[in-house]
Amino acid sequence: MSTSIDLNCDMGESYGAWSMGNDAAVLAFVSSANIACGFHGGDPATMRKTVAAALKQGVALGAHPSLHDLVGFGRRAIPITPDEAYDITVYQIGALAGVAASQGARLHHVKAHGALYNMAAKDEGLARAICQAVKDVDASLLLYGLAGSKLVDAARAIGLAAANEVFADRSYQDDGSLTPRTRAGAMIEDVDQAVAQVVRMVREGKVRSVDGKDVPVQADTLCIHGDQPNALVFARAIREALERAGIAVRTPARG
Repeated sequence: MSTSIDLNCDMGESYGAWSMGNDAAVLAFVSSANIACGFHGGDPATMRKTVAAALKQGVALGAHPSLHDLVGFGRRAIPITPDEAYDITVYQIGALAGVAASQGARLHHVKAHGALYNMAAKDEGLARAICQAVKDVDASLLLYGLAGSKLVDAARAIGLAAANEVFADRSYQDDGSLTPRTRAGAMIEDVDQAVAQVVRMVREGKVRSVDGKDVPVQADTLCIHGDQPNALVFARAIREALERAGIAVRTPARG
């Protein structure tokens, strides 16, 4: 049984005149923020404001690199080579690191977004490229990757610290992968169901798949999606449930 877990949230995904999420409110309940770097969401002003808001709450800063896909919000599986994955990861980490440095701060972690995350979880070449990009920019950064995935394996193979990530608002397949958003039941919209899933993952190291199989998971960090309508409700309920269960919310140490 784990006695602590990190709560991370994808945020800073507004851009231009388009607003998404309730970042300011959600930041009060999480310990790490994955901030969009302009490829699927976010823009320079949003990045600056999100970094400032996270620092004010004492929340760790993470880059959230994506496929270059504003129209599809980074959730379309667009083919990409390992070299391209390396380049876009370096570019996006560098952008957010610069914003953080302008406010006297530095990044804590990197977590790929959307389709890039899911593709790299199963594709060894993409996983290696992303992890090498993170290490080459700053070897002390943590890599957040799907628990038990090739991303976590690739990080550890090159000596990059990694945190196994689990999800409160997503259902799982028998192999430990997330149910694709195109399928019914991919998103968990009931708060009580999400809370129960989280507590079991942390306490027992298991999650029930959509087919009823108990799948082993290591829960180092838990994702709450900032773009879902009930993000604030989920964040508050999960934080309170963890505290009631005696599970501390704690940012993982850098590498």
